[in-house]
Amino acid sequence: MESLTAISVFVQVAELKSFVGAGRVLGLTASAVGKRISRFEKELGVQLFNRTTRSISLTHEGNILLAKSRRILDEMDELQYELSNAAQKPQGRLKISLAPITDIFLDHLSKFNEQYPDIELELDYSTRNVDLTQEAFDAAIRVGYIPDNNLRSHHLGNFRRLIVASPIYLAKNGEPLTSSDLMNHRLLHYRSPNTGIIEQWPIDSTRETNLPRSIVCNNLNARIDFALKGLGIAYLPDITIQHYLDKKLLVPILSDYSTDTIQVHVIWLHSTQYSMRQKVLINFLKKIII
Repeated sequence: MESLTAISVFVQVAELKSFVGAGRVLGLTASAVGKRISRFEKELGVQLFNRTTRSISLTHEGNILLAKSRRILDEMDELQYELSNAAQKPQGRLKISLAPITDIFLDHLSKFNEQYPDIELELDYSTRNVDLTQEAFDAAIRVGYIPDNNLRSHHLGNFRRLIVASPIYLAKNGEPLTSSDLMNHRLLHYRSPNTGIIEQWPIDSTRETNLPRSIVCNNLNARIDFALKGLGIAYLPDITIQHYLDKKLLVPILSDYSTDTIQVHVIWLHSTQYSMRQKVLINFLKKIII
C-alpha cells in the first residue's frame, strides 16, 4: 500500500502542478509532499518532475508514469468499492450537469436509476460551465471540455457536427453543392443562451457572417424538428440525429465541411473520500462509450 500512497501523491502533484495544492487535497504540508515525491523518485531511480523556484513540470518519465498511475488508481477505487461496499446500498441525491446535446445519455441514466432506485437524480441541462464546487454538482458531462487541473475527467468519445437537410427540403429547393450555394437556402441557426452568440458553420469565415437566417433558436430538439419538417438546412451533432440519418429522414450535405471532431468528457471533483453514491455514479459513467 506504500507504493499506492506514493502513486496517489504523485498523481495529485502532477495534476495540480503544485506541492502546496496537492498537500491541501491530501491533508499534508507542502514539505511532506515534496519529501514523498523525492523518496518515490529515489525508489524508481528516475526524476519525475522538473523543478524551478516558481513551477514544476513532468519529465518524459513522469508523463509515462502519470498515464499508467491514473489507470491503477481508478482500478483500485473500483476494486475497493466492490470489496468493501458490496453489501451497502447507495442512496441520497446526485446532482449532474449535462450539456443539452446529451439526450443520448438518457437511456444510460435510466438504467442507472433502475440499478440504484434509492438514489435521487437531479439533472441540470445547461450550456454553461457550472462550478461543481460552488453549485454542489457531483459530476458533469461536457462537450468540448478543456482540461482543468482542479478536476478529474474521463473521455467518453467524440462526435462531429454535420450539415443536414430532409429529402423533403432538398426535393423542393435543390441540394447546395458549395458553401456559396448556402446563400440561396433557408438555414436553421443556434444561438447560445449564455453568450447570445450564433454558432458558426464550418465554412469560409468571411462568408459565414452573411449566411441567411431563416430560423434562430437556442434549442437542439427544435432545430432537429424544423429540419425534419423541411423548414431548412441545419448544422447538427451526428450523435443526436443518427436515428434519422439511418432512416434517411435527414441526409448529410456538403460533407467536406464537416470534418472536425469534438470530445465528450465526464468530469468530477478531486477528492480523497467519495460517497458511495458518487463512486457508483462515476464508475457507471466511465463505462459509457459513444
